Amino acid sequence: MLPHADTAPMGASLLSDARGMSRLAVDATVGVTDLVEDMHRSVAHLAPPLGLSAPGRMGGLTGFVYRRVRGVTRAAGRGLDAFLAQIAPYLDCESEGPRRDALRAVVNGVVGDHLAATGNPLAIPMQLRHGRRPLALDRHALRAQFGPRHDRLLVLVHGLCMNDLGWTRDGHDHGTALARELRLTPVYLRYNSGRSIAENGRDFAALLDTVLQTWPVPVREISILGHSMGGLVARSACHYGAQADHAWLPALKHIVFLGTPHHGAPPEQAGSLVDQALGMSPYTAPFARLGLIRSAAIQDLRHGTILDEQERGRRPSHVPLAEGVACFAVAATRQTRRGDALADLPGDGLVSVCSALARCQGPAQSLSMPDAHQYVGYGLHHFDLLSSRVVFERIVSWLSDARLGASSPPH
Repeated sequence: MLPHADTAPMGASLLSDARGMSRLAVDATVGVTDLVEDMHRSVAHLAPPLGLSAPGRMGGLTGFVYRRVRGVTRAAGRGLDAFLAQIAPYLDCESEGPRRDALRAVVNGVVGDHLAATGNPLAIPMQLRHGRRPLALDRHALRAQFGPRHDRLLVLVHGLCMNDLGWTRDGHDHGTALARELRLTPVYLRYNSGRSIAENGRDFAALLDTVLQTWPVPVREISILGHSMGGLVARSACHYGAQADHAWLPALKHIVFLGTPHHGAPPEQAGSLVDQALGMSPYTAPFARLGLIRSAAIQDLRHGTILDEQERGRRPSHVPLAEGVACFAVAATRQTRRGDALADLPGDGLVSVCSALARCQGPAQSLSMPDAHQYVGYGLHHFDLLSSRVVFERIVSWLSDARLGASSPPH
């Protein structure tokens, strides 16, 4: 089901955050109790150093103590949640702001799948935004806001642990600048970046279909700009949009990927190896759960998993780019010296150059973007891609050339 925009009353956000944090604290306490009990049981039963111990709980008085800790924790959590829910309507203070939004985005990126599964108020609902406010998907409201001339949309999709406000960096916003240069209408996707990439991709596709049905004029062109994981969400949306025969997909003309880990991200790959090592012994296996606190989306980044049918943790099958869409990729490297082979360049701190250009796994897994559609920015960190003037000029050049090519008559 497509998530709806957050319609909580203004001023309730502080209490909503408090309720969400209290639920997380309860879940964490119960989780740590489980971990301690598992360790206790492994030591008490003298489990062999390698191999998994049999599942189960402690018995007798010891087991009773662990059950009481869980029960008291959950009861206290329910009481606090009920109290906060009752007083929320009486608050009239406004706590919205960039800092609160940024913190909430980080929490969603790390444990957003858990927040969504437990109905935690901290979970961010998917919505499109314009001018830092939710976009009302109603034809009359959109006509009053945009008028009749906005028929070319630019949809900006942020990455992990970020939100739509993160597109503004060092006083620059690609969306606002592209609107000025190319007369595009920028709309920004905000979503729970901890949910699996496939879930977000499917919901993003459905949301774009709703936009086309409610937009006040026929949309003749859609361009997507995806930063980091946002590019994977866009690719996933294209797949599910094609499956559902959505009307927005034929209008999609361009996708620009900024530092998108098409073939996975090294930090998550390293974290997965640690998980496997911890799981080899019953004495350390409980601590592997701490690694699994990483959200589904973070685990998807290990290999760039973008579909439900792809098994998480294994190298996914090849998913080609959407047909008829001009796609472009920007990679960044911290190295300032030019001339080295792409395979020898260091990445941007989070994504390797070959992953950003989809070249890590040979021709069979390549996304087949022409060399002219690929660019490497030197001396740039992963987040510099959001504010680099050189990168912006490259995007303008690509989108301008692609539009001229599409409008030129065949020879």
